[in-house]
Amino acid sequence: MLPTQNERLTHLNEAGEARMVDVTEKHMTVREATAHGRVVMQSRTLELIRDHSLAKGDVLAVARVAGVMAA
Repeated sequence: MLPTQNERLTHLNEAGEARMVDVTEKHMTVREATAHGRVVMQSRTLELIRDHSLAKGDVLAVARVAGVMAA
């Protein structure tokens, strides 16, 4: 079911594209979320991650930064 004119999503423009919205007047709220996931890999890959031996660097540090940025 599509939203009516009064139920229009504020972060979408008329073309349905994402847009910035001024939220300076919005009240602070406390929110919490829990995520679950599963990563499947070869045991050698896990060993390289644990030993910090991957050529691309510390993948867990990159994952932490990505998580913070996504929050």
